[in-house]
Amino acid sequence: MVNLIGTYECKVDAKGRLMVPAPLKKQLSPMLQDGFVLKRAVFQPCLELYPMERWEKMMAKINSLNPFLKKNNDFIRTFTAGVRTVEVDANGRLLIPKDLVAFAKIDKEIVLASAAGIIEIWDKDKYEATLNATAGDFGALAEEVMGNIDFDGIS
Repeated sequence: MVNLIGTYECKVDAKGRLMVPAPLKKQLSPMLQDGFVLKRAVFQPCLELYPMERWEKMMAKINSLNPFLKKNNDFIRTFTAGVRTVEVDANGRLLIPKDLVAFAKIDKEIVLASAAGIIEIWDKDKYEATLNATAGDFGALAEEVMGNIDFDGIS
């Protein structure tokens, strides 16, 4: 599995196409042949771009849920709502379907942000607002989430 690195600002055209920045395209090159899955994020008003290999691992876990439990069935339906397979075309563009553009309230300027092996696709203003909203208490959040993990001398 590749750990993607970077945050990139770019534009999306009226048809929902974005030009994948060259440094990101280079990182994604081993995955271009297999394609990607684009979906709504669970917690934020953004989209998540999964390399197909990572998506298949995620779906293996989700498919192990018992669909005859209502909460599992509701989760599966909502988690997979609007899911699309997408590819980077020969010109290096990625097409975001209109319903997903509407979900993320994407205008013209967007941010592609690496996040634990996936790429989040944000409207630029919403991305900056989200970062600003969590910046004040990020130290406390980092301590709560990561404070009990042994990093073998890495800090």
